[in-house]
Amino acid sequence: MSGERFDLLVIGGGPGGYTAAIRAAQLGMTTGIIERERLGGVCLNWGCIPTKALLRNAEILNTVRESEAWGITFDNLEVDFGAIIGRSRKIADRISKGVEYLMRKNSITQISGSARLLDSGSVEVRTKEKKRKKYSAGNIVLATGARPRTIPGIRIDRKRVISSAEAMSLREQPESLVIIGAGPIGVEFAYFYNAFGTRVTLLEVLPGILPIEDRELSKQLEASLRKQGIDIRTGARVESARESGNGVTVSVSGDEGELHADAALMAIGVQGNVEDLGLEDLGIQVEKDRIAVDTHYRTNVETVYAIGDVIGPPWLAHVASSEGIHCVEAIAGKNPAPLDYSSIPGCTYCQPQLASVGMTEERAKEEGLEIRVGKYPFRALGKAMAIGETEGLVKLIFDAKYGELLGAHILGPDATELIAELVVAKRLETTGRDLIRSVHAHPTF
Repeated sequence: MSGERFDLLVIGGGPGGYTAAIRAAQLGMTTGIIERERLGGVCLNWGCIPTKALLRNAEILNTVRESEAWGITFDNLEVDFGAIIGRSRKIADRISKGVEYLMRKNSITQISGSARLLDSGSVEVRTKEKKRKKYSAGNIVLATGARPRTIPGIRIDRKRVISSAEAMSLREQPESLVIIGAGPIGVEFAYFYNAFGTRVTLLEVLPGILPIEDRELSKQLEASLRKQGIDIRTGARVESARESGNGVTVSVSGDEGELHADAALMAIGVQGNVEDLGLEDLGIQVEKDRIAVDTHYRTNVETVYAIGDVIGPPWLAHVASSEGIHCVEAIAGKNPAPLDYSSIPGCTYCQPQLASVGMTEERAKEEGLEIRVGKYPFRALGKAMAIGETEGLVKLIFDAKYGELLGAHILGPDATELIAELVVAKRLETTGRDLIRSVHAHPTF
């Protein structure tokens, strides 16, 4: 059966998709959005928001455990792990319903089902009841996101070898957990489960955790997490993971041998959802598991666009949203300036937090730039002493000749909030002199 015709159809209801749909509606386009599960995508339902709710629980628990230092004592501390998970799920549900409201408020048609391109201007949607309906549009935006990637030969069975979705919805706390991959997802879950007493082993094939971050800060964070009790093993190549009794056995090359745990979390990254979309039939260019696009997110088929995780890194919700806005404004003929990918913040929400924007010191030196590096440790800061959060430092990297801010890296309290000031500074080509002469409140981070 034929359905409605739209000016714009968005396939995928995550941060990129729903933001693109809202911007299109604001610009006067009749807009439809197709989602096979819940609006909000991985980020709002199984990623950014619910994981931060879990991490907040871990932060509170660690603060409570240190309460004697604050002159506060109590007896009989109890933890209800199921209630902690339940709180996270309730927040995710509330956020998803909020996105549904935004769709209604902006008169965006919500279409439930799995979409497949029929041609450059029409889409077939198959519902869960196996019904099929055709929709047409002047332009189509693919925002299908990504899913967890796994090591060849290892299957994520969602019972013993799990993804982040299962890791944040377990009703019973595992006694032991092996986490494969020490990027932001792996590090955050290592911090969370360790805080609640799970024996956590964090494996990373590269020489250090968070390998894309500034090495000085990631090494300090690694030392901090080890001090907290996390068993971190770098240079550890995982060869297999198999169900073993009531748990899982993870085989690691070299001297590590075999590790046994209740579960293994696969956290080595993601791959784009490019399958079953009809891309091959239209000749849309796909490079590995990413849809190829130009600076306005147009594919090689003129009326078909792609944004977010499905076009490759950086796999970040705020990037997808920005790409969605840019893409729709380009479709509307507004000729927006290309997104500045050198000014995108990256955040890891363990404690201490790590956040960054722009070049690392290593990258700047590799490019042969003459730089000046400024550092300040939180242990010397009055505000940090007052609230008992003195771990970490701020590291700023400037061009030596002109003073422009090239990169900013923060390890410590509220790093993921503080980084926003430096994102703005970098975006506006601020110099070190400009920063110094900007008056801040006292005391402050």
